[in-house]
Order: sequence, then structure tokens, then C-alpha cells
Amino acid sequence: MKIINVAKIQTNQNPHGVDARKIFETEHVQVVHILLKPGEHLKKHSTAVDVVFYILEGEGIVEIGDEKQKVSKDMLIDSPKDIPHCLFNESTDIFRVLVVKTPKPTDMQNKRAISSMLNTE
Repeated sequence: MKIINVAKIQTNQNPHGVDARKIFETEHVQVVHILLKPGEHLKKHSTAVDVVFYILEGEGIVEIGDEKQKVSKDMLIDSPKDIPHCLFNESTDIFRVLVVKTPKPTDMQNKRAISSMLNTE
């Protein structure tokens, strides 16, 4: 049995400038814990793999393509590959989200996603 304490995982540097921790990874899946403080958000970007967001705590806004929806704890949101998406915390409390990417993106796919994100700023 493998047990991972999320609080003990160091945050990964990322172009969003938010607390994002890769908490689990195999050749098939990647799981990231994101904590957005009040006023923080991700930069709009696309991924070359399917993504599922599971809201752990708080309320926020999820934008996928042309749709925006307020979401809260215990909601699951499907974000298909190649569709631009973003998370926003417009509340006064923290917004914690579990991000599941499947299949696990390759290093090249990650580099392309970051490059396209930086080129649209």
C-alpha cells in the first residue's frame, strides 16, 4: 500500500504561478492537486489529453471552451482534450481541485501546452 500525504509534497513551479502539486503519476495517469487562493486563477490553456476536475473544497469558476460554470465541493467536471480551459477563484476562501489527466501527458505535450499558453499572453 502506498499512502501519499499531499501536504508533504512540494509545489511544482508552473507558468500559472499557483500551488500545484503532482501527487500521483504512472505511465497511464497523472494526478495534480491545485490550491487557488482568493483572486488566483490558471492561465487559459489546452491539454493534449483528457482532464477531469474534482472539486475538493470551496467554490470557483471553471471555463471550458465557451462555457463558464460556477462549481463547488464534490462536483466532477469533464474537460476533453484540445479544448481550452481555465479555473478561477473569485471567492474569499481557498479553492482546492484535484486534476486527473489521462493518459499521462508526455514531456513534449507539456512543453507544447506551456509554449502555447505563453504565446497567448
